[in-house]
Amino acid sequence: MWARFNWYGETLLLTTTIGSGLYNRVKWGQLKFGGKMDSSTRFLHAIEMGVGAWAWGDRIIWNYGGSYTDEDIRGAFDTSLEKGIRLIDTAEVYGRGRSERLIGEFLKETEVPVLLATKFMPYPWRIRKKALLRSLRHSLERLDVESVDLYQIHFPIPPISIESWMNELATAVEEGLTRTVGVSNYKESQMLQAYSALARHKVPLASNQVEYHLLDRRAEKSGLLARCHELDIRLIAYSPLAMGLLTGKYTVDSPPPGMRGRKAARILPKLPSLLKVMTQIGQDQGGKTNAQIALNWLICKGTMPIPGAKNAKQAEQNAGALGWKLSDDQVAALDEASEVLTKNS
Repeated sequence: MWARFNWYGETLLLTTTIGSGLYNRVKWGQLKFGGKMDSSTRFLHAIEMGVGAWAWGDRIIWNYGGSYTDEDIRGAFDTSLEKGIRLIDTAEVYGRGRSERLIGEFLKETEVPVLLATKFMPYPWRIRKKALLRSLRHSLERLDVESVDLYQIHFPIPPISIESWMNELATAVEEGLTRTVGVSNYKESQMLQAYSALARHKVPLASNQVEYHLLDRRAEKSGLLARCHELDIRLIAYSPLAMGLLTGKYTVDSPPPGMRGRKAARILPKLPSLLKVMTQIGQDQGGKTNAQIALNWLICKGTMPIPGAKNAKQAEQNAGALGWKLSDDQVAALDEASEVLTKNS
C-alpha cells in the first residue's frame, strides 16, 4: 500500500500544485466567521499536545509486531491518558486499519474522555461520489464510535479537486459523523482553497497537519504557520521528533533501522551541533531530555505536536514536554542552531 504511492515516511511523492496568485483577491478576514474563532474548533487550540498513532500497527516503517507489541501500545495509550494527553491522531491507512482497531479496543476499557482524529486517503481511484463518507463510516466502525472529533484529508492527491473533497467534509459535519474537519500535507495555496470551499458551507477549516520539527521548518519559512495563526487554523505537527533523530539516540555509527536509517544518512553527520545546544538547554531547564526540548519548541511556535509512542516509557517522556516553557532566548538559540540543518522550502 505504501510503496505503490512512493511513501517515504509521511511524505507522498505524488503531489499537485495550485497556481500562484489564485487567491490574491480574497479578503480572508471576511471569511473568518465574523472575525472570531469558530466555537466548534476552539477545543483544538486548547490542546498543547496529542499522540500520533502512526506506529500502532505499522510493520513497514515502525516494525510493529517485532520490536513492540499490542501490550506495549496499550501501555502508551494508558500512560498518555494518565498524563493528560487526550487527543489521539490516527488514519485509515495506518497499519491498514490496525491502528484504528487497536484504539477502538482500548476505548472499550477506559472511562477517560478521548478526543479522536483520523484521516481519509484520497486515492486516485476513489472517484465516486460519497467515497469519503463511506470511508469515514468504515473508520467509525473500526474505532467503534458514532463520530470523531476531527476528520482530515490525508494528502491533496488528484484527480478529484480540493473543492470536491471539502464539499464531502462539509456533509460529514452536517450528518454528525465528525465534530470538525481538517487537511494534512496541504501547502498554503491548497489550504486557502480548502478554507474558502468550506466557508461556503459555513464550516471552518479546523486544522492542517504537516511535518514540522527542528530539522524541517518549511511550514514556518513558507508562511504556512503564520497563515494558520491568522485564520485560526490549528497547525498539527507530525513527526515532531524527526522520526527519532531529535532524541539523540541515533548516530552515524548507530542509525535508525530500515527505511528511517536510509532517510537519516545525510543529516546524521551534521546533527551533533544541534543536539549539543538542545542538551545544554535541557540542563538549564532542570534536566529535560532532547525530545522534550524539541516538543516544547513546537509548542512555543504555536503548534500542536503529536509525537508517537510505542510504549509507556516513551509516552511518559513525551508528557515531560508539558507544564513549562522555553524562554524566548532559548527558542531563538534553537532556531539559530537548526538553521544550517533545516529544510526551509
